[in-house]
Amino acid sequence: MKAIIPAAGHGTRFLPVTRVVPKEMLPIGAKPAIQLIVEEALSAGADGVVIVISPEKEIVRRYFEEDPSLAPRISWAYQTEQKGLGHAVLQAADAVKDEHEPVLVLLGDALVAGEAPSAKMAAISRAFGGVSVVGLEEVPLERVSRYGIVKGDNGVNGLKGLEGVDCERILRLEDLVEKPAPEAAPSRLAIAGRYLLDPAIFSLLASQTPGVGGEIQLTDAIRRLLADRPVYGYRYPGVRHDIGNPAGYLKAMQAFQPSFVA
Repeated sequence: MKAIIPAAGHGTRFLPVTRVVPKEMLPIGAKPAIQLIVEEALSAGADGVVIVISPEKEIVRRYFEEDPSLAPRISWAYQTEQKGLGHAVLQAADAVKDEHEPVLVLLGDALVAGEAPSAKMAAISRAFGGVSVVGLEEVPLERVSRYGIVKGDNGVNGLKGLEGVDCERILRLEDLVEKPAPEAAPSRLAIAGRYLLDPAIFSLLASQTPGVGGEIQLTDAIRRLLADRPVYGYRYPGVRHDIGNPAGYLKAMQAFQPSFVA
């Protein structure tokens, strides 16, 4: 399993500091946020991590290349135009290479406090024979228009071979909608920063037409994937923090404080 961390965004919600320091490099204790995400990917079983950056974010690359314990496990891809999350993931296709491996995608500005979901999502995928799994969180109705929202059936209770995973948190997905209006949302379950995807996602992204905002939306490609093969959702118990804005970053600092106070 390879992991992809999209980290090419301009960080406009955190200006002016992101003119100098990428949001992914903001410290959470003694480590930059993106290092915690890399460590989550490796702990979930990823044997390599591809970080997608923009040319002006070479500081991220330099940071990891100076850490011999992490540098051999990280490769790099570049997104030179801001065309959406799906487009960012597509830039890593050549670096992933193996068309038979599942791909773990962890957003570079999403930190999960408490139980990180990636390892459990990998276990769920294996239990169902290698299916795609997306991490989910419930959001207020007035916020559904910010996310990809899913419709699913909670019908997997009692599944064996998933020690430590609450099967009531697993759904088989029926549909996904990118940033729906509240009155059109199929649920309040939002895709929340973590994806484990069949490698077929790359060919779908390569032919994906622009969606909401004129961007290549990863949610739209997953919806097409769902038409051909099963996709599951996991309502993970950890709390996601969006470090791409000052309020979310402050909450992440508070949430992670016990882990870095001696």
